[in-house]
Amino acid sequence: MKILVTGGAGFIGSNLCDALLERNYEVHCMDNLLTGKYSNISHLIGNQRFTFFETDIRSMDACKEAMNGCDIVAHLAALGSVPRSINDPLTTNSINIDGFLNVIHTAKELGIKRFVFAASSSTYGDSASLPKVEDIIGNPLSPYAVGKYVNELYAHVYALNYGLSYIGLRYFNVFGKRQDPHGAYAAVIPKFIQQFLDGEAPTINGDGTNTRDFTHIENVVDATLHAIENTNVDADNQIYNVAYGSSTSLNALVALIKEAITSRKPQTTLPNVSYGPFRKGDIPHSLASIDKIKTNLDYSPSVSIKEGIQKTVDWILSSTR
Repeated sequence: MKILVTGGAGFIGSNLCDALLERNYEVHCMDNLLTGKYSNISHLIGNQRFTFFETDIRSMDACKEAMNGCDIVAHLAALGSVPRSINDPLTTNSINIDGFLNVIHTAKELGIKRFVFAASSSTYGDSASLPKVEDIIGNPLSPYAVGKYVNELYAHVYALNYGLSYIGLRYFNVFGKRQDPHGAYAAVIPKFIQQFLDGEAPTINGDGTNTRDFTHIENVVDATLHAIENTNVDADNQIYNVAYGSSTSLNALVALIKEAITSRKPQTTLPNVSYGPFRKGDIPHSLASIDKIKTNLDYSPSVSIKEGIQKTVDWILSSTR
């Protein structure tokens, strides 16, 4: 089977490319390297079953070229980050909505057998209900959330009108290997780890009581593989939460990070965190129900938050040597 991974040089995409090649798929990887990195896939160049297209999903011709001959599409390309979308809603819309439409329309035109795409927990918006259940959402709180919800709507419409088979995966706060710890829009876990290792005091947005359902990359890749290889037709054309299924406060997260670092560098003295204002567009609490994906796709997470942080610390330490 031949599969296209859009955003394949990104954090999640590159890990998925590795896993697909290990399972003997032929992989087309499409990425414009705006946020993805060539270094994430450089080890795959030269593999006869891997082809890299440095192109942009905002070009229909580029989508057709990269998708040509593929059986399955895993669409992960997006401009991530809630704050970035608030600062630049036009580019976010162009990539996350217009780009998505190019990819799914090309998939329909080329007769793709299965379309798996990265949805987002941001779709739950201002819904206060916990845990988050797939069919109960609120109003979106950012341009990023708007785009991700529109993706779900388009997938439904393409299944309804054109018979395209899809599965949407609402990823919850993914972290792990190859996630960039630097930059203004770095995710909290790699950013905090790197800051502690550099002797800097991380800043928590708010008082640290906000909670998230942090999900290690190995769980996310495993769930995505379950969606790609699903043979239960009754599970198709639906949206699923991809999470660990438990919540961790930012204060507890810091404690786990410190524990992981000091267990590997016992002589290290780590600074205390500082606290700043709550971040615009953020939700206070996030916890996913994963009952649906367990039942329909036979998926269960295997890497806990604690183990995942230990793995991430090890990766950052090894990559900075």
